[in-house]
Amino acid sequence: MNIAKLHELFLSCGSVITDSRKVKGGEMFFAIKGENFDGNEYALKALENGASYAVVSAGSVAVSRVASSLPEETAKKIITVADTLGTLQELAAFHRENIFADRKRVKVIGLTGTNGKTTTKELIRTVLSIEYNVVATEGNFNNDIGVPLSLLRITPETEIAVIEMGASHPDDIKFLTGIVHPDLGLITNVGKAHLMGFGDLEGVKRAKGQLYDYIYSSGGSVFVNSDNNILMGMVAGRPGLNTIPYGLAYSGVSVLPSSAEHPFLSMEIPQDNGNIRLDTHLVGTYNADNVLAALKVGSYFGIGTGEAAKAISEYIPSNNRSQLIKTGSNSLIVDAYNANPTSMSAALDNFVNVQASCKIAMLGDMLELGSDSVPEHMKILKKVLGIGLSSVFLVGEEFHKAMDYLDPKDKTAGPVWFGSSSELSKYLKSNRLEGCTILIKGSRGIAMEKIIPEL
Repeated sequence: MNIAKLHELFLSCGSVITDSRKVKGGEMFFAIKGENFDGNEYALKALENGASYAVVSAGSVAVSRVASSLPEETAKKIITVADTLGTLQELAAFHRENIFADRKRVKVIGLTGTNGKTTTKELIRTVLSIEYNVVATEGNFNNDIGVPLSLLRITPETEIAVIEMGASHPDDIKFLTGIVHPDLGLITNVGKAHLMGFGDLEGVKRAKGQLYDYIYSSGGSVFVNSDNNILMGMVAGRPGLNTIPYGLAYSGVSVLPSSAEHPFLSMEIPQDNGNIRLDTHLVGTYNADNVLAALKVGSYFGIGTGEAAKAISEYIPSNNRSQLIKTGSNSLIVDAYNANPTSMSAALDNFVNVQASCKIAMLGDMLELGSDSVPEHMKILKKVLGIGLSSVFLVGEEFHKAMDYLDPKDKTAGPVWFGSSSELSKYLKSNRLEGCTILIKGSRGIAMEKIIPEL
């Protein structure tokens, strides 16, 4: 079946799904095969649950062993392709180019970066939704499966789409931009992350810079934090790239002091008719750049700073990103969805400025750093021990390796180490903390959120 015909069938369904358990009725099911599962085994279940069609892999044993016994009406609903994932991606690219709102091609903003992608995307969605019908990536569903699924959520009513793109290998962004075809681009920042895949910081810059390359080749524009020297260097290396600048210094924005009672980010934004104070529900001064990115995108699309600031002030983060959680015993600064050297260092810098009598850091390993892992964990270890906290708890083998290089006196009075977040959780259950402000951060694989119920 050619992609145009498949697209017609998709439009008759209205949505795509890859989990047979979530079928509600009428969807097009794609049988994606992963390392630990084969969606083809659930194709018939998806049809039984009400899916209109099931796109399956040619030669799939799971389908062929029962195909001969299927009723004719059910057999007609099975669409066989050589590669279900490749077909999903091709369908998404075709849909992106052939779906229109008021006879206009839908504007797509492509977004990537080392840190702050998801928060920035949510803030942009929040601002643009004031005046536009917006589709945005759900959560951080930003890989070779998530990006196509996000694009396929665009409807004729959609006016702007904000698509987050993640990367852990050199050509991931190049591949994803070939599906997304963004009109506008934004890189939040570039730092040390996924070094196992990228090699070094220069590798990260080359990989993330593929978004700039696509926008340059297509004649679009990029939003650029002009205060960020790395990003400005990447722009300078692409003469003629259309840029839309923003930034704290660029706009004369002030970040206001926080307190133990109000640890959230607050900003003062200069305007011709007087300054605007923006109080957010985001913890961490490092979120200031994310807020300014959303304000600039809103301004580009004609949304006033006052309206945008009000919308951002009402946005409440979730999913363990820059959250403040007040339990009956402690105040928790939870930024545990992911971690790398850049974001970990920024979180500690912010924690220094938090005013509290008892401050504790609970940090989990930063994963996928390759040969730089131990040196980078040593830097964080040195930093956290130098900021005068009441206690430091560490989780994971990489921090354990870094501790071997500590000065003996630091080991004696220094951090307490645990092999896993479950072990730390068990310890906290028997050793209750009261009246403390606690920073919780670590890579997704360490699952630092497990300790929250014990705090």
